Amino acid sequence: MARDYYGTLGVGQKATDQEIKRAYRKLARELHPDVNPDEAAQARFKEISTAYEVLSDPEKRRVVDLGGDPLQQGGGGGGGFGGAGFGGGLGDVFEAFFGGGAGGASRGPRGRTQPGADSLLRTRLTLDECASGVTKHITVDTAILCDLCTGSGTNGDSKPVRCETCGGAGEVQSVQRSFLGQVMTSRPCPTCRGAGETIPDPCRKCAGDGRVRSRRDISVKVPVGVSNGMRIRLASQGEVGPGGGPAGDLYVEIVEQQHEVFVRDGDDLHCTIRVPMVDAALGTSVSIDAIIDGPTEISIDQGTQPGAVAVLRGHGMPKLRSGIRGDLHAHLEVVVPAKLDSKQTQLLEDLKRLRDRDAAEVVTTGSQHSGGLFSRLREAFSGR
Repeated sequence: MARDYYGTLGVGQKATDQEIKRAYRKLARELHPDVNPDEAAQARFKEISTAYEVLSDPEKRRVVDLGGDPLQQGGGGGGGFGGAGFGGGLGDVFEAFFGGGAGGASRGPRGRTQPGADSLLRTRLTLDECASGVTKHITVDTAILCDLCTGSGTNGDSKPVRCETCGGAGEVQSVQRSFLGQVMTSRPCPTCRGAGETIPDPCRKCAGDGRVRSRRDISVKVPVGVSNGMRIRLASQGEVGPGGGPAGDLYVEIVEQQHEVFVRDGDDLHCTIRVPMVDAALGTSVSIDAIIDGPTEISIDQGTQPGAVAVLRGHGMPKLRSGIRGDLHAHLEVVVPAKLDSKQTQLLEDLKRLRDRDAAEVVTTGSQHSGGLFSRLREAFSGR
């Protein structure tokens, strides 16, 4: 079913080109993403931009007046090979090989109003900002709608005219010789760049492009739990298209800064705590400034061995779009003093006499402890 392009712009079928332009400008001032960031307004802006592109083109408007839709496959018409099991028709086959339509058939001008390109920016966040969420204010250098001509590209009440080079077709054709004989190929018109029309009196501010370069300040709401490399999509906040076309999307990529204490692994956090030998033997507790939770006590059990890991459940990073949190892993590094004074030496010697059963021993292959350090060393060297 053909779309009601006239109804989209709120004009009748007998409206003049000037009335159609005025209706589009009026709606564009209300609905353009630079003015109205609401998603419904952005969708409506795309609809009126498409309707204006169709009704401002004489050939496309003629198809609409005949009850068809120029943006649908076949433009509302039939015939040819399009419906005979050849997909898009033989014209598409010739175009794939020679860059033009079969027999010189033209697809018509593309129009001046085109969608804008997507944009990508990067913003740096600390681990704390990733954990708690934040609103970042960034400056974007982008293309926005020209406020002087409202995207029309013309000066005052002037309007575009049909391109004299291509006659409004948007394409120029040429004959080339090939192994199949003479083949008619088409390429975009170099004068109008495929639009099918030119602007003899362009806008003084945008030079006929319908858009100008400008810097904008945008607020980006970063959700809780984002991580390095994730992208936040801001719909219709990218570049405005040529001819005041609908804006593309803006993607903000997260660059997570390295933390001085914690290493992130997904939703888990890892840190290293150096524990004196005596505290590891007797047991103690250590306070650590955890992400989100602030000062947090980590209990170190009596007799803790080097390489032990204390795990605090639910003290890691929050999962994206979830209230669940990962874990905090504290890797314990037992520190043996390098130098001892006479009193410390005497105390350790007394302890050694009391625990002489803990004397050093060589671990053999058949020992019950072979699954420990010796086993790991053997596996490491056997792989060489």
